[in-house]
Amino acid sequence: MALCKAYEGIEPTIHPEAMLAENATLVGDVKVGSQSTIWYQSVLRGDVGPIRVGDRTNIQDGALLHCSKDLSECHVGHDVVVGHKAILHGCTIEDEVLIGMGAIILDNAVIESHCIIAAGAVVTQNTRCESGWLYAGIPAKKIKRVSEEQKAGILDSAERYVEEGRKHFGG
Repeated sequence: MALCKAYEGIEPTIHPEAMLAENATLVGDVKVGSQSTIWYQSVLRGDVGPIRVGDRTNIQDGALLHCSKDLSECHVGHDVVVGHKAILHGCTIEDEVLIGMGAIILDNAVIESHCIIAAGAVVTQNTRCESGWLYAGIPAKKIKRVSEEQKAGILDSAERYVEEGRKHFGG
């Protein structure tokens, strides 16, 4: 069973169809949507600001979601793939986005729908990543358009993680 801990009287809210690894940690003002998966050693710490995760989104192993007090909130849309050890800090991730392994998205950045953020990229504070583009580098820069095949791949990956979650965590 995942560690779901209240903070200042606010408990995490987990949809009954969400699936959590037994060593995932969710603290405070965190909401997780239907069929979303929170994987091994991920931490969603809603102590200084709210964290919202949409439906069919996967937060993969070792990812960290947090905010800055009085500065930001963390919102992750539907059908989002968040790679291993990614850090989402007080940012907004719209629907059908792929965040690569080890990527860092900082306060008040907005990743619009159908974006791919490459592994290891750093999206700096207050940056807006335009829908349908691949961003890579430190700091992340617009590289090339996301193809229709890549967009479909994001949805396929989100669906696969729902199935994998059922195998790992039941549900």
